[in-house]
Amino acid sequence: MGKLIKNHWARLIILAAATYQIAAAIEGFFWPKIFWDFLTKTLDPAVKPIPILQIINLVFGLLLLALEWPLNFIAGSSIHRSLEARLAFLPLTALAAALIYQGTNAAIYQVIGLGVYFWAYSEGEMICAKPWTLPQRGPPRGARV
Repeated sequence: MGKLIKNHWARLIILAAATYQIAAAIEGFFWPKIFWDFLTKTLDPAVKPIPILQIINLVFGLLLLALEWPLNFIAGSSIHRSLEARLAFLPLTALAAALIYQGTNAAIYQVIGLGVYFWAYSEGEMICAKPWTLPQRGPPRGARV
């Protein structure tokens, strides 16, 4: 058995969450609803008549998809290889997803993915420049190079 590569696992979770967030944003255009409207109506202007939160969620979902399944110009860049950038960006996307009614599941998945990324970060994992690859081991100790 191999070792669990937590950043790959977190990437799969975030890919699912980003797809769900995009679908929730599109659905929110047709049925705008704030998740917290049972507590207060002050957030209702964020979804109707101008769909501000839906657009924010759509952009965040597309950005997450572009980062996690990296586009050619993003793959290998410092932002793509940075776990710290993901740990800073994911709480914002989870908050945006949690505000609309349709995005609560995406927010839960993003928080789980954030936890797994933090686990990977705390164990010193790194994200390789080439997507979906493993870090190459150096020569064994004591070996002559």
